[in-house]
Amino acid sequence: MKTYSQKASEIKREWWIIDAATLPLGKLAVVIADKLMGKSKVTYTPHIDNGDYVVVVNAKNIKVTGNKMVDKKYYRHSGFPGGLTELKLEEVIEKNPALAISEAVKGMLPKNKLAADRLARLRIFDTAEHAHAAQNPKEIK
Repeated sequence: MKTYSQKASEIKREWWIIDAATLPLGKLAVVIADKLMGKSKVTYTPHIDNGDYVVVVNAKNIKVTGNKMVDKKYYRHSGFPGGLTELKLEEVIEKNPALAISEAVKGMLPKNKLAADRLARLRIFDTAEHAHAAQNPKEIK
């Protein structure tokens, strides 16, 4: 028996939609990363990017457990001395809720050449309205 290896010409991408208010942030990121990588497909091949598109709605309503709203911090550095900026999760959700979800998903994806293309197929919207109704996305339960 031969091992099946998918070719780039055989890729069939689907569209999925998930409500961010239904799951905690970490579990939501796991489900999204699984769809972006295509690991739930029978034709999964590690070196081919055969993942699907994922639309996330209600990003403003993400849930976390425990004290993560206050304790979880996001860091960035300007490159200059003393240029470290620290934001709490609640501040990030106020300013840009898509950042919290995309950073969580980015942490779940493998760190390789395919990661940027996979993350580019993630579309995040703050409210329930989204611009991808024409693609007829299937709902992730």
